Amino acid sequence: MNVTHLSCSACNRQFEPGRLYNLCQYCNKPLLVHYDVERIAKTMTRAALARRVASLWRYREILPVEREENIVSLGEGWTPLLHTQRLGAQYGMRHLYIKDESLNPTGSFKARGMAVAVSMAKELGVRKLAVPTAGNAGGALAAYTASAGLEAFIFMPKDVPQANLIECQQCEARVTLVDGVITDCGRLVAERKEYEGWFDVSTLKEPYRIEGKKTMGYELFEQLHGELPDVIIYPTGGGTGLIGMWKAFDEMERLGWIGTKRPRMVTVQAEGCAPIVQGFAADADVGSEITNPQTIAAGLRVPKAIGDFIILDILRRSHGTAVSVNDAEILQAVSEIGATTGIFAAPEGAACLPALHRLLEDGQVDKAERVVLFNTGSGVKYLDLFQHRS
Repeated sequence: MNVTHLSCSACNRQFEPGRLYNLCQYCNKPLLVHYDVERIAKTMTRAALARRVASLWRYREILPVEREENIVSLGEGWTPLLHTQRLGAQYGMRHLYIKDESLNPTGSFKARGMAVAVSMAKELGVRKLAVPTAGNAGGALAAYTASAGLEAFIFMPKDVPQANLIECQQCEARVTLVDGVITDCGRLVAERKEYEGWFDVSTLKEPYRIEGKKTMGYELFEQLHGELPDVIIYPTGGGTGLIGMWKAFDEMERLGWIGTKRPRMVTVQAEGCAPIVQGFAADADVGSEITNPQTIAAGLRVPKAIGDFIILDILRRSHGTAVSVNDAEILQAVSEIGATTGIFAAPEGAACLPALHRLLEDGQVDKAERVVLFNTGSGVKYLDLFQHRS
């Protein structure tokens, strides 16, 4: 086993591997997985990776699943990093890239986290998994539990994109529609999970979704030929992907692949739901709590992230920032990205483009820098949004 222990992201208490955990039992904060990196470095070399499967499981040694037969995979990961020459030219940039997560199974980056979380649930003997979701995480959980022969219980806001709801239903997940937002869904999962015998796989409330998401950081390194970008602009709801990539960079340094330099990490949120942006501007340790979150980007409608203190720490340590954009800018960006790259971006991913524009105007990003925007999902999931506005 390459996992040495788990630790709390807040109080640093350590926990034994190979057991079922949600949050830290002492301070109720997210747990992180640690590995015997020195041992892993002997086999997971850059040369060895070149010959491996084109999925996130190419990083097998530094993922937590111990037994091969417990891996549940639909081919997730190794999504393209596209050099957007036409879009970049509009902004005077020669090194603008989009990491297109829409090509994952189930059409979003959520497939990465759920692949690893469901694999670990299978390994640890879980039969019933529950999740609150704004949409894409539910679709991913439904798909991976169906593949594994496990049960999924999914709680979604009533205004969830129809594609997400239908996707869950077609995989025979048990779906409950909730009059509220994702935090209301989370409250229902928390109230019922013990009685129902569910294992809660909410964002950062179990330690393994982050392990799937961190592989985006490893892929950037490989796809940029052994380098990292100067700036990563990332749409942030719960923030697991941003936290995961930062974790990957620390692991890569211990593997001897990189030095201490890190990309500047930029969080993008919607103006109608920007708890991290507000917390960053206030120099706070945690994000604000949004009482009436409003945005067309369902995945950004997260009024309070349990890992907000981790996100804010990463933004400051990387000398990054947090930017909010409005819904009109997001819709315009979907069209602009589509017209210049051929990518039909999800609203969450499209939000990165007006954020970039603002950063360039403010001088926080230089046009000569290598910048990666993350498109976290497919616009096809949001057809009801675009039909309504056509």
